[in-house]
Amino acid sequence: MQKKHYLITGGSGYFGSILVDKLLTMGHQCSILDQNPPDAYEQQVRFIQGDVRDLAVVRQALEGVDTVHHNVAQVPLAKDKHLFESVNKQGTNNILQASLEAGCSKVVYTSSSAVFGVPKHNPVTEETPPAPLESYGHAKYEGELLCHSYAQKGLDVSIVRPRTILGHGRLGIFQILFEWVLQGKNIPVLDNGKNIYQFVHADDMAQCCYLAGEQTGSETYNCGTDRYGTMRETLQALCDHANTGTQIKSLPMKPLELAMKVTSKSGLSPLGPYHALMYGRSMYFDSHKVKKALGMTFHYSNIEMIIDSYEWYVANREHVLTTAHQSHHRSPLKAGVLDLVQWVI
Repeated sequence: MQKKHYLITGGSGYFGSILVDKLLTMGHQCSILDQNPPDAYEQQVRFIQGDVRDLAVVRQALEGVDTVHHNVAQVPLAKDKHLFESVNKQGTNNILQASLEAGCSKVVYTSSSAVFGVPKHNPVTEETPPAPLESYGHAKYEGELLCHSYAQKGLDVSIVRPRTILGHGRLGIFQILFEWVLQGKNIPVLDNGKNIYQFVHADDMAQCCYLAGEQTGSETYNCGTDRYGTMRETLQALCDHANTGTQIKSLPMKPLELAMKVTSKSGLSPLGPYHALMYGRSMYFDSHKVKKALGMTFHYSNIEMIIDSYEWYVANREHVLTTAHQSHHRSPLKAGVLDLVQWVI
């Protein structure tokens, strides 16, 4: 295997750090471009502290780099339309422009399933037309359009769209769920939780991004586990495993969905608009292309990965609650108005 030099933007964040771990384990050289320093690595990686919106810093970070994994993004939890545009669009343009100038052999852009909004049909394939419905999805789709534009200029750039990422260390909105389960509080689902919902484990997503980066030619890949079921089935399996007395309670979809949207917009809820939009709706990818074109094997089912994530949280809870992180996906959240749901159920 040829050793390469990778640049991972957002390499100090949740998924970026897992991708860095994987590449280092394989013996590759890694550089990280991030506004925040990584937790570890020190001598193992080259760290460039900076903003992807600064083209000069991006050019500096790309010195000697073969392949770029672009993960920097303002996620739905940030709820900042301006940052969605400037970071997810302008920052992506800087990465693509500088990569083309530097003669990088490959760029892999981590997009999002939010580009599909609420799909009219499932499973979603790579041929399904994107139709984002909120600011985050629009910004990620604009990043995809930039990738297509630079591919026409001669840059080899591929797009990977993950379903909702789970795995050891994943916090954000999942920390609220895990805390409720740990305390034996009930968990709400909408309309009996019959919506089919797919996740992907961070380790599997890292493997998919790595494999996409090894392929020549600009392609788009949808990445989600091939073993999934309804929201109720996934959450019930977690409750059975935890054995804390938590029960799944169904709430009517329309009034609660409206309440989630209003409280998200007002800042009373930690949920982003995309979370309120999708929690009670079905969405799942067809995994045929990633398995055939990349030789992808998914090691975790929905149930296995949510249990894995929960067990990591229980084992590391004290550290989690006393450690500050800049990454939304690595930080605990306050439930806020969501605690009122407990009174309802």
